[in-house]
Amino acid sequence: MLRRKFVQSAFAASAAIASGATLNAATPNSPASSKRQFKMKYAPHFGMFKNSAGDDPIDQLKFMADQGFTALEDNGMKDRTPELQSKIADTMGKLGMEMGVFVAHKIYWTEPSLTSGKQDKRDEFLKHIKESVEVAKRVNAKWATVVPGYVDLRQDMGYQTANVVESLKQACDILEPHGIVMVLEPLNFRDHPGLFLSKAAQGYEICKAVDSPSCKILFDIYHQQITEGNLIPNIERAWDEIAYFQIGDNPGRKEPTTGEINYKNVFKYIHDKGFKGVMGMEHGNAKPGKDGEMALIKAYEESDNF
Repeated sequence: MLRRKFVQSAFAASAAIASGATLNAATPNSPASSKRQFKMKYAPHFGMFKNSAGDDPIDQLKFMADQGFTALEDNGMKDRTPELQSKIADTMGKLGMEMGVFVAHKIYWTEPSLTSGKQDKRDEFLKHIKESVEVAKRVNAKWATVVPGYVDLRQDMGYQTANVVESLKQACDILEPHGIVMVLEPLNFRDHPGLFLSKAAQGYEICKAVDSPSCKILFDIYHQQITEGNLIPNIERAWDEIAYFQIGDNPGRKEPTTGEINYKNVFKYIHDKGFKGVMGMEHGNAKPGKDGEMALIKAYEESDNF
């Protein structure tokens, strides 16, 4: 599933398992279960368990918590009403769940924005960053996703990089006082041809140039498997600038165990490095209906069993 489809659908939407444990026969309103405890903070998104929990986002949150998930990711949180944002945050607080990323700004998929250096594009971006600070405070979010957008074919890559870095520095002036981190996401060339940011090393270089605790990397394992592979060595090299991970197997962008990535080894490596942040489940379900949702949970149990 393409990132833009994730964003659009989000906008439209209003510890290993104990030995011998089975999937919980949960209901949306049942209390959180202690039977399943994942080692890491895997974060589902709204809609992932709609067949089991129904359409109401609050019921979905309760179902997620009941299945042992301790975080939420919602690309479209910024476009939800303040009332719903507050209700989601309140529910998550009661359930002991942590908020993952939401998309901080308008992403330009087919025309230059931050790469261009144009003042109107920079002003728009900074306006969206200011708005996202208020959203982050409302939902207790620490991270917000930033995608610098499309390449500017009329400018050398060095000039484009300088333009992006300057915009990000100005965004950090807004974010730093609030302790909020924008995470830059490299995206793969197959699903998103023509985007400026695609490689882990490029994200690392930009973060070093910005030189702020509010500018880090979102390492999407699905995207980086397509773009460059060599996952664990690249995670190692970029480690001190990575603040967030996203998950998806390749091919297909579905849950772990459905493609070529050895997620058990990748998760073990990240866990052993001491990562305490959120692991966003930014992928679809390999199978439809309730059975597919239970199979997804089982896949995470298997991949988390290291």
